[in-house]
Amino acid sequence: MHCSVSGEVPEEPVVSKKSGLLYEKRLIERHISEYGKCPITGEPLTMDDVVPVETGKIVKPRTVQTASIPGMLGMFQNEWDGLMLSNFALEQQLHTARQELSHALYQHDAACRVIARLKKERDEARSLLAQAERQIPMFASEAVIANSSVLSNGKRAAEDDDMGQPGKRVRPGISASIITELTDCNAALSQQRKKRQIPPTLAPIDALERYTQLSSHPLHRTSKPGILSIDIQYSKDIIATGGVDATAVIFDRPSGQIVSALSGHSKRVVILLCLLLYHCCLVKLVTDNIIFIVDKSELALLYLVRGSLANPHRISLLSSPHLYTVRVWQGSEDGNYDCRHILKDHTAEVQAVTVHATNNFFVTASLDNTWCFYDLSSGLCLTQVADTCKTDGYTSAAFHPDGLILGTGTSEAVVKIWDVKSQANVAKFEGHVGPVTAISFSENGYFLATAAHDSVKLWDLRKLKNFRTLNLYDSDTPTNSVEFDHSGSYIGISGSDIRVYQVGSVKADWNCIKTLPDLSGTGRATCVKFGPESNYIAVGSMDHNLRIFGLPGEEAPLES
Repeated sequence: MHCSVSGEVPEEPVVSKKSGLLYEKRLIERHISEYGKCPITGEPLTMDDVVPVETGKIVKPRTVQTASIPGMLGMFQNEWDGLMLSNFALEQQLHTARQELSHALYQHDAACRVIARLKKERDEARSLLAQAERQIPMFASEAVIANSSVLSNGKRAAEDDDMGQPGKRVRPGISASIITELTDCNAALSQQRKKRQIPPTLAPIDALERYTQLSSHPLHRTSKPGILSIDIQYSKDIIATGGVDATAVIFDRPSGQIVSALSGHSKRVVILLCLLLYHCCLVKLVTDNIIFIVDKSELALLYLVRGSLANPHRISLLSSPHLYTVRVWQGSEDGNYDCRHILKDHTAEVQAVTVHATNNFFVTASLDNTWCFYDLSSGLCLTQVADTCKTDGYTSAAFHPDGLILGTGTSEAVVKIWDVKSQANVAKFEGHVGPVTAISFSENGYFLATAAHDSVKLWDLRKLKNFRTLNLYDSDTPTNSVEFDHSGSYIGISGSDIRVYQVGSVKADWNCIKTLPDLSGTGRATCVKFGPESNYIAVGSMDHNLRIFGLPGEEAPLES
């Protein structure tokens, strides 16, 4: 007797009362639980309609194939043949899958090559177009600028709005005489550096260890708090700060008085550029008679009256609807300021300005992926260098102390070193995470410090390699600035606090000698600057106060 479902002798036979058919118990139970009917007749069936059948325990007979050795060998041969056929089919499927994958990868590689070639051709076309545009003379534009009305007390005459878009300036390039001037300056400074000694008046380490807050000066508006940049004129101990409120403040530290507040953005421009103005001002004090004020959409150069800004007039830095311009302002004896040059070379926000050691030239770096080399007296852009590599633009820049090397930081975490004479990219430093927020060359000419979101990295310019990384903060706290002091003995770093390190060497340790807290309560110290001989440290944060740290008893009033 055989099971009606499997056709084999059942181990636990049961019989249906309705149909009289024989089943294996486990098979009919599963079928009834799933369908509730007889698998043969299709009639409704339950386990109550099934009766078990008692049988004697017998040994199952062997099949004919297993009854003899030749039969078993034949069965094994059949099993082996089936296994080989199955394995061959699997190998065929694997070979077909490999061919399809190889074809897909080849197509992907070919598509990537085509895309790369098209991008290269696009970049070359853009470069050629930019070079062609630069060759178009702008004689008419220069005549308009020369005959334009001057600025009086920071207010531009009405006809300024009718100047129109200027043409492109001719880029004469860096001439042989300028290269000779740069080379002579480099040779002189290099010779002086060999004889350089640490000044005896430099603040010693034990003094810096005792630095504490001496004063706090509310220089900027509380409605838009935040100081984003600081620079110091060492000869007169004047501090310039640039804030989120789109105002640059000139502060006389010894007297504790504000010398001038440079502001005056119009409402019309604020509405158009509110996102830019909230990330305003980079301030750079260069010599006794020049101040650089860099807005993310404009750069203004102010010639001070006889070396001092005695008249605190408000000067509109964004009085023109044209964006991303560089303006050169000159102060007159009556305290007014005249716009001498309007330079419209960048097509995106100006992020950095750095002045050559001769004080005759300066460089601006922008998010348009170019940096411009200017003559300071004429305001002429001698050359505009575009990076052919795909980047999102420059976020920082600094001249080497000797002046023949320019360092730039990009928004893609790359530091690039340029030869100023040939405008060639001679080195590239990688390893940061996030935009490079600050670059500082040491006075010894050997070390370069760069700050980004992740850390501060120290580079040896002689071997072009990173020899130390200072991981100061957690992953959510960016490093906002890094600055060597003028002697090259100390380095200051700002993030969630301010840390001062003693400058070591490639092999010697760089020890943290002082950690200054961020007393603004914002947890974000944005900039740090050493005073003359490191006798004090100026700190800016995301509140409206400029804080001075130094030895107790060496500062005048605590508030101004």
